Amino acid sequence: MSKQAVFTMKLEPELREQFMAEAEAAHRPASQIVREMMRQFVQTQQQSREYEDFLQRKVDAARASMSSGNGLTNDEVEAEFAARRRRADIQQ
Repeated sequence: MSKQAVFTMKLEPELREQFMAEAEAAHRPASQIVREMMRQFVQTQQQSREYEDFLQRKVDAARASMSSGNGLTNDEVEAEFAARRRRADIQQ
């Protein structure tokens, strides 16, 4: 991947000094560490957005199911699982 873009940022002098010292202690260029942090941030944000989209699709599907009369109420679900627990207890 070619590195043609320049990224300039402002930060506190103390933070810069600490960061540069840690990069040197790790025997790594500061720019490499910043690129890795940026990649990790991008990946985390993308995964978070994908998960939010997944959840929204699940919620939309559940709402559509309830609207069409295919869903169960909370009381019906509670009753069903209470019955399943009773059956499981009897089988043990």
